[in-house]
Amino acid sequence: MNSGEESKMGLNRCEEKEKKYRRLKEVIKEYRNSPGPLIQILHEAQDIFGYLPKEVQYFIAKELDISSSRIYGVITFYNFFRLDPVGKHTVNICLGTACYVKGGSEILKTLKKELKVEEGRTTKDRLFTLDTARCFGACGLSPAMMVDKEVYGRMSPKKALQVIEEYKTKKE
Repeated sequence: MNSGEESKMGLNRCEEKEKKYRRLKEVIKEYRNSPGPLIQILHEAQDIFGYLPKEVQYFIAKELDISSSRIYGVITFYNFFRLDPVGKHTVNICLGTACYVKGGSEILKTLKKELKVEEGRTTKDRLFTLDTARCFGACGLSPAMMVDKEVYGRMSPKKALQVIEEYKTKKE
């Protein structure tokens, strides 16, 4: 790739970023006077950017004339907001009562170690986001885990690692 092509790609990224910020500004204007606008605005911002990086948080704070710490507090209070980009695959470990007592926490511990990532975070290669859930409604299959929308039941740490390996090599 020559420097002209690289410059053009950089320009396209900048234009795309500007477009996202213009859309976010429209969202803020739309929700500004509604009751409890912050959560609505954060949902929309996450849909636009894929997650809520600091620069987006600062932008929203400035536009709403509130502190960035308030924005951060709301984001970190609710588990549906993301501070990091989400991976290609989302791995959820059920920690509901049935799954927990049958080994869900051990599966989580094993995957955290294997993927080298904390709960709620995304791997460096952005292939996996590791998360937990209170219940999948699959108690009869406990312990259960879900990768994207696929539920895997009667899991063990070893089986969970096998599923992860399948997704590592999966071509889409």
